[in-house]
Amino acid sequence: MSDTDVHGGNVLIDALAAQGVSRVFCVPGESYLAALDALHDASIETIVARQEGGATMMAEAHGKLTGTPGIAFVTRGPGATNAASGVHVAFQDSTPLILFIGQVASDQRDREAFQEVDYRAMYGPLAKWVAQIDRLDRIGEYVSRAFHVAQSGRPGPVVHALPEDVLSAPLSERPTPPTAATLPKSAPSNSEVSELMDRIAAAERPFLIVGGGGWTGAASEALAQFAQTAQIPVGTSFRCQDYIDNRHPSYAGDVGIAPNPALAETINEADVIIALGPRLGEMTTTGYTLLTPPKTRQALIHVHADANELGRVYHPDMAIAARPAEVAMALAEQARSPKADRSAYMDRCRAAYEAWQRPQATTGPLRMETVISHLNETLDEDAILTNGAGNYAAWLHRYYRYRGWRTQLAPTSGSMGYGLPAAIAAKLEAPQRDVICLAGDGCLQMVVQEFGTAAQYGANVVVLVANNGVYGTIRMHQHRTYPGRPSGTALKNPDFAALAKAYGGYGATVERDEDFPAAFAKARQAGLPAMLDLKIDPRALSPRMVLDEV
Repeated sequence: MSDTDVHGGNVLIDALAAQGVSRVFCVPGESYLAALDALHDASIETIVARQEGGATMMAEAHGKLTGTPGIAFVTRGPGATNAASGVHVAFQDSTPLILFIGQVASDQRDREAFQEVDYRAMYGPLAKWVAQIDRLDRIGEYVSRAFHVAQSGRPGPVVHALPEDVLSAPLSERPTPPTAATLPKSAPSNSEVSELMDRIAAAERPFLIVGGGGWTGAASEALAQFAQTAQIPVGTSFRCQDYIDNRHPSYAGDVGIAPNPALAETINEADVIIALGPRLGEMTTTGYTLLTPPKTRQALIHVHADANELGRVYHPDMAIAARPAEVAMALAEQARSPKADRSAYMDRCRAAYEAWQRPQATTGPLRMETVISHLNETLDEDAILTNGAGNYAAWLHRYYRYRGWRTQLAPTSGSMGYGLPAAIAAKLEAPQRDVICLAGDGCLQMVVQEFGTAAQYGANVVVLVANNGVYGTIRMHQHRTYPGRPSGTALKNPDFAALAKAYGGYGATVERDEDFPAAFAKARQAGLPAMLDLKIDPRALSPRMVLDEV
């Protein structure tokens, strides 16, 4: 193709390259052939997933890991509906993501043409902005705005539909794409930081809960520095445990599903709660009971990037509309010791966390607490751990110590199937780091075909499959609500080790605690995507629930 023989697809891909995009995730479709054609000659790597939900979850994990929008391309209709799962993760996790969907040609619109969907209506509740690019000369404008919207304020997903005729339309001249997005700073005022610091210093039992989107490694370090100087315990909101080194003396545990009872009591007895970034949703508040809306028992200081979130559920005593990363940096600069020494209070909070971390025995010859303990002992500090949803993750969240920023990739939306796509995206972005995916047998089988994507692109992840032959989370709820009446939760599983080998990877089965260390070492050294089939006793439904019988 000559420089003068260009089409809308070239304009689109040029615009992405100008924004610094180096990798896109897709499932190909005839509705956006022009974009695929442009990617043929571009410096952007194209990762072809097996299903659109896997592609958008990979893009979301890329956005979460890098802080810049992950990019996904899918085709119209079925492709777009499959892709919704990853967009929902990005929305609830406040992750920058941009999804491009091939659309029917403009002259066929509103006829219910083949696979036609109104994406503004479909994706409206799931994205920050949904648009359709109807003019060739405005492609660069829409892409530029998409990058601004996805990253500004509370980060999140943007969805753009691309009519086939617009994307394939020819141009006589290749336009210059817009320059990279320039993001506005959302910093707190000096008076807000001063008042916040005064309130923290004056409190007897303050407690800081961190989470949400828009954080950075520098902000994580600033948080640790501030917490130690200010003598304030820190809890992390649901699946945000890598926001502070879990070995830090201020770290008190994760405020997620079924938190440490001692931690819940600490929050209940706190006189000031500082929510630095999290929305304070259902999971972080234990179904809105740990903190009761609209007015909490404790004084509440809520910091969030989106002013519309402040006061939405909880009525704060002080509200700051600013990026939590900027607030953390400002607090570190102004950090000072409290008016009254809080070292004894800090020690109690830390001791409660360490007691909660001591593994409690469950049942069976291979136990998840043994697996997680070995990961703690052997993995490097920069290892990335990913997971989807299921009770198997409870062992990971309770017993693993995250030591650095962005070593945890997990969906706060509670989406099953997230772990494997996220691991693939992470390994492609950071090939020198260990990337370990934990997945339940039900969770993995929603996306297991993406193991083929890992094999195709040399993403040598290690997948640990907690195989107990049951949808464990639902079985747990059934046992609590309808004891002795399991229904619709049994699974007949494949030989996961053989499945990994069929894809060209490494596979092995582990049935005893004493066999796991050697099997895990072989998986890490295999030089291939690896999968360990961990045979877990189905009676061990969670770290706190072991049934007498299945």
